[in-house]
Amino acid sequence: MLLLYIIGIRLYTLLIRIFSLFNPKAKLFINGRKNSYTQIAQKINPGEKHIWFHFASLGEFEQGRPVLEKLKTLYPAKKIVVTFFSPSGYEIRKNYALADVFYLPIDTAANAKRFIAGINPEMAIFTKYEFWHFYFKELKDQGIPLYVISGIFRESQAFFKWYGGFYRNILKSVTYFFVQNEESENLLKSIGLNNVTINGDTRFDRVYENAQSPKQLSLIESFIGSSPTLICGSTWPEDEKILSALPEKYPSWKFIIAPHEIHESHIESIEKQFPVGSLRFSVFSSADQTLNAEHQTLIIDNIGMLSSLYQYGKVAYIGGGFGTGIHNTLEAAAFGLPVIFGPKYDKFQEAKDLIAIGAAKSISSTEDLINAFEGFVENKNAANQAKRYVADKKGATDQIISMITKSDRP
Repeated sequence: MLLLYIIGIRLYTLLIRIFSLFNPKAKLFINGRKNSYTQIAQKINPGEKHIWFHFASLGEFEQGRPVLEKLKTLYPAKKIVVTFFSPSGYEIRKNYALADVFYLPIDTAANAKRFIAGINPEMAIFTKYEFWHFYFKELKDQGIPLYVISGIFRESQAFFKWYGGFYRNILKSVTYFFVQNEESENLLKSIGLNNVTINGDTRFDRVYENAQSPKQLSLIESFIGSSPTLICGSTWPEDEKILSALPEKYPSWKFIIAPHEIHESHIESIEKQFPVGSLRFSVFSSADQTLNAEHQTLIIDNIGMLSSLYQYGKVAYIGGGFGTGIHNTLEAAAFGLPVIFGPKYDKFQEAKDLIAIGAAKSISSTEDLINAFEGFVENKNAANQAKRYVADKKGATDQIISMITKSDRP
């Protein structure tokens, strides 16, 4: 199985190289790793100990960020290294002030040994998932504590199948698991891993803190005026197709669309689907702001505003539910916004919870969307339920910090 794993890693890398010839993200993935060790040598003193945080992408970064920032507050002199697997995380957070940020080199025995020697970690913290055989093995061989925070496991994963021995051995390198729910705890214990506790999801801490002191956006305030507003976050073309039915039907509402991808062809596609009254944020921000009176839909053509946009909404639509799965519902819920999303939410416990308490609805058609939207306009209690749900779930960060520092670490 190890041989198959090595072949799979090499094949994946080869395919990414091929895709990089015409795909911008794949190109960033390859080019970003070309000078990894040079960058590490320039920024890192291998004689100093570091705390290593690894994130698959931007979503996992935001999830693990409360733990990182709390550790930095408690131990301000400690050096922190952050790695990303995906360009969508690295490119946005590469200048993050609290850490030195790098791409994670591909998982090979040589890379694991060289990288870990270069950053000299005294502990490693992985968020939610990504389990790399050689990196985990090297950490274990060197006696470096490895923690998985906000972990979540499902019975369908290879770890829990009859053929999953190789993958179970990867998990055995983990010092401690901090998981989100009882199912994850039970699954780990079913394969003999008892070094686990249920601590919840650190995203609740992050979104709760954000909602307490959000960044004020004067241009957004100018655009919406006194109009009720639907905030559409991380949308994809399938979402936008359905959403395009709303502006004409609800002329008194404003609509703000923050798509997941902001490349030119996608923005143009949104403009075509919202032909009357749509405006790009980049145009609005550089033009006469009286434009707001004649426009109903604002298209956010930049990255980084979404978590602050929700404070201006009455209802939120979360994209991704017609693709591989919905994006972050908690950012909106923290501000007291009931949320609407597509049918693919089964991997997200918070989505199930929000539906159960009447603060979220899943839709599969334009008719469903209209019914859900009108239902939340009428139901004022849904907002309170959403906000209370987030407030009641916070606290995972302090529990994790308490446990990983109880032996005078870091």
